[in-house]
Amino acid sequence: MEGSRDIDHWTSVAAQWIAWARTPNHDAFWAYQDQLKAYVGTGTGAALDVGCGEGRVSRALTACGYTVTAVDPVPEFVEAARQAQSARRYAVAPAGALPFEDGGFDLVMAYNVLMDVDDVPGAVREMKRVLRRNGTMFISVVHPLADLALMEAQERYFDRRRFSAKVEERGLAMHFAGWAEPLEAYARALESAGLAIVSLREPSAAPLAGQDHLDRWTRLPLFLWIKARNLPG
Repeated sequence: MEGSRDIDHWTSVAAQWIAWARTPNHDAFWAYQDQLKAYVGTGTGAALDVGCGEGRVSRALTACGYTVTAVDPVPEFVEAARQAQSARRYAVAPAGALPFEDGGFDLVMAYNVLMDVDDVPGAVREMKRVLRRNGTMFISVVHPLADLALMEAQERYFDRRRFSAKVEERGLAMHFAGWAEPLEAYARALESAGLAIVSLREPSAAPLAGQDHLDRWTRLPLFLWIKARNLPG
């Protein structure tokens, strides 16, 4: 997450998010985590989880065999990830200013992060900088079809739009805020950074007990997953 507005928002809702993400079978991630692990695949290299939040994606990467570094601009999130032993190393930093050497990671993960970044092309360039030659970047964003539900009548899909939504579900409250962009904007950011898209997935939510509120995402895509490769040279 980057930009003071976005960092301030996530700092203000850190406790909400930790409760939302860690309540079993509450958040959508619980219905997608096995598919994410399968999509990433097993590995033994160094992985960077950008915008790690409370650490669940870092834990998934660790389960895949990677040596994980978790980074987030919100100190409360990094501490929560550390307490859960989510990764090997931790750092507090935004996506656009990563405190790591060039080419130090075999894999860089940005899971539902770019919607919370003011300068997406800049963040992608910075993530590419720390990716080794022929390394792989994984990106998850909210699917444009899901974003349509938050659009107001006068808004255009082709424009970058600010969104804010307060959600209450099964006794928990969460205030989501960030940016919605057309798919082309993410593709252009990858292209301009010298990354080639090699794979794309529109995962369907796996039915889980107690998650009837996610039934719609067994019919429509909630997330879009992109795998991109660092081009040599």
